[in-house]
Amino acid sequence: MRLCKWGLLMLPFVILLTSGCIKKTTALIDRQLFFGNPDKTGVALSPDGKHISYLAPLDGVLNVYVAPADDPAAARAVTADKKRGIRRYLWSFSNQHIIYLQDDGGDENWAVHIVDISSKEDRNLTPIEEIIGPDGKPILLPSGKKMRPTAFIQEACYKHPGEILIGLNNRDPQYHDLYRLNLESGEMKMIQQNDRFAGYLTDDDYNLRFATNMTPDGGSEYFQLSARGEWQPFMQIPMEDMLTTAPFGFDKSNQVLYLIDSRNRNTAALATLDLATGESKILYEDPRADIRNLMVHPVEKNIEAAAVEFTRTEWKIFDPAIQADIDYLKSVSPGDWNVSDRTLDDKFWIVSYLVDDGPVRYYLYDRAAKQARFLFTNRSKLEGLALAKMHPVVIPSRDGLDLVSYLTLPAGTDRDNNGRPKSALPMVLYVHGGPWGRDSWGLNSTHQWLANRGYAVLSVNFRASTGFGKDFINAGNKEWAGKMHDDLIDAVNWAVKEGIAEKEKIAIMGGSYGGYATLVGLTFTPEVFACGVDIVGPSNLRTLLETIPPYWKPQLELFTIRVGDHRTEEGRAFLESRSPLTRVGEIAKPLLIGQGANDPRVKQSEADQIVKAMQEKKIPVTYVIYADEGHGFARPENRLSFYAITEIFLSRFLGGEFQPIGDDFTNSSLSVPVGATEIPTLAAALPK
Repeated sequence: MRLCKWGLLMLPFVILLTSGCIKKTTALIDRQLFFGNPDKTGVALSPDGKHISYLAPLDGVLNVYVAPADDPAAARAVTADKKRGIRRYLWSFSNQHIIYLQDDGGDENWAVHIVDISSKEDRNLTPIEEIIGPDGKPILLPSGKKMRPTAFIQEACYKHPGEILIGLNNRDPQYHDLYRLNLESGEMKMIQQNDRFAGYLTDDDYNLRFATNMTPDGGSEYFQLSARGEWQPFMQIPMEDMLTTAPFGFDKSNQVLYLIDSRNRNTAALATLDLATGESKILYEDPRADIRNLMVHPVEKNIEAAAVEFTRTEWKIFDPAIQADIDYLKSVSPGDWNVSDRTLDDKFWIVSYLVDDGPVRYYLYDRAAKQARFLFTNRSKLEGLALAKMHPVVIPSRDGLDLVSYLTLPAGTDRDNNGRPKSALPMVLYVHGGPWGRDSWGLNSTHQWLANRGYAVLSVNFRASTGFGKDFINAGNKEWAGKMHDDLIDAVNWAVKEGIAEKEKIAIMGGSYGGYATLVGLTFTPEVFACGVDIVGPSNLRTLLETIPPYWKPQLELFTIRVGDHRTEEGRAFLESRSPLTRVGEIAKPLLIGQGANDPRVKQSEADQIVKAMQEKKIPVTYVIYADEGHGFARPENRLSFYAITEIFLSRFLGGEFQPIGDDFTNSSLSVPVGATEIPTLAAALPK
């Protein structure tokens, strides 16, 4: 969602050891501290600066808390979610309401909720339970359930404190119509029926300005709304630039368009386009990395600073009016700073500091006084623990690409802090999802947890990862299980050569695309890895593309051009050739699979089919399903249960330490239909 108010867009345990377990000098840290709910996160200010808010657990579930800005300790919960917790919210510009999105069991059919911070009245503003088809009947899913619509927030602006713009696909599951939504009455007024566009760009006056669609060749095209209300061609974005070029907002006049733009260059630059004169300007570019973050004045709308991230975040300040603020903030706390929220009058900022070996620190900054007041950290029990450092490393690929990667070593194994242990360690290759995303520097709970158990942990920004220019992204086109996987193998070989990893004790693990990469690792390169952990990863690229959510279909060419085309015989054959399911007989190493039953992106059938194929070939596998999860595990009870299982699994095959399951299955929805006996103590710990 685009907002008008934008400042940016140790506890010891009894340890069960397995044979060959490595020795450590540091105590195990309870995984609850890494994967349980944070103490506080998502810190924000009301637009008028009178209140501060954050997400924190209420009876074990993340909810929104609100307090007077001058007394954060007086915070009280204003929402009362009892299931998955609230993950995204914003203030209304009335300063009286919190707006948040919520789905049902991870199905990603989001509804828009509004809560009065005084009365705590919670209203669902989009309480639509079904999509009616052309025949007047509800559209049914293959499961027989009614298809539900999903909403998103298109725009929220201080000029219209009582209204927001939303997108809602209640009329056609493929397309989101735009509505003007009254926050008090709940009345929705359609302002644009959508029968053709993947998305829209609106301005601060809630006017439709541009619409976009994908082109058959995988590029994008933008249309401008004329004075007569007709959509006219405005701008073409070639396929090569499609993931690194897009308009994102306007200046105060609504006549100068802000863009990130990689056309005629490799990395995405910050640019402006004067809509009256057609004049285009490049404000800032970095040859190493794309523009990743911005600071924009909440009312004046001038761009004050821009950030790029190669290995670490680096800011470029444009507006002299904030230079003294930034100079002061750099002295407040170590780590990478970020202005995560600000008041409408810009007098107060929420500033966070990210480090690699401690929790996030939040401050309330008074600009007039040039004073930052410490508020809290997001995970207070991590403070003072012997956490590990994360080392940015650039690894060369076999064909000359620079793979920006992040290496974490167990505390005490790298006494000179040079990123090299005294002797080689078992290692986990932890692969990010997307694949159009990236790994970054900072506190990483998975890295810290695995390092604490005795493993080196390596995350690699393989080709197709974002942030490193369009050439790097496009080098991954149709390279799933190809050169994208070669990059991961090159990183593994580098770690072995550098004395970091024991060659025979390397695991591969990840979620979404990282889950797919895990399955590829065990089927395409089975000799490399000792075991794998797949979380919500697709097993067959053809069936993955055939079952995408309907509202993804307007952007289908993003997948057909960059992954493969399931609509042609040749394309289907190619996708099958890059699918782990077709090579399931090659699996010779242990595999653990975790899946959410309600995943709308990677359906449960993706996990079911590879588990079935392995069973038919009598290949052992452990399969864990969560009935109330979707694409990943949002409920902390489910996260803790899966990582408890994963710890034992990795310990058995890599030799690291593990914390016993204990009560970490309590209130989890897990079931293990296949392979519980493959993991020591698992079957006995399952709920009866």
